[in-house]
Amino acid sequence: MTKWFNVGKIVNTHGIRGEVRVISRTDFPEERYKVGNILYIWREKNEPLPVTITSHRRHKNFDLLTFEGYTNVNEVEVFKGSILKVPDSQLGELPENEYYYHEIIGCTVVTEDGEELGKIKEILAPGANDVWVVKLANGKEAYIPYIEQVVLKVDVKEKMVTIHLMEGLL
Repeated sequence: MTKWFNVGKIVNTHGIRGEVRVISRTDFPEERYKVGNILYIWREKNEPLPVTITSHRRHKNFDLLTFEGYTNVNEVEVFKGSILKVPDSQLGELPENEYYYHEIIGCTVVTEDGEELGKIKEILAPGANDVWVVKLANGKEAYIPYIEQVVLKVDVKEKMVTIHLMEGLL
């Protein structure tokens, strides 16, 4: 059974030559949007449509893509609102201590003393390091910086993250 992973959303067209404007959801835009790479467009109730990238560039906060065989705005108009995905077979091996978002989201966070704090509900990437947003038992959120002084152990198989609870984190 193939698992699919979201790499972006087509939010609009751009210009008249078949370019689409994408809000990216991938840590690896240079890899995912490389010319010649195949992405899959998911539209409501349709089979995923494989498309081959023929160009990629950044514009403001968007990734602009063109696909082989789609050369004008009228042909790509139907893709607005669609999700771009890749199958798990396209996911590469990551270096040690690097993880895909889907491996981290949903993990239970515990302190080094074994106290359960909550589950990771999203990941923010504001700058130098990612910040893991943890939904605490009391309904509030804690922001855990992904730095080695705080995150001691990540076990993606057991969906468990052990942290050092530095002062001011909660």
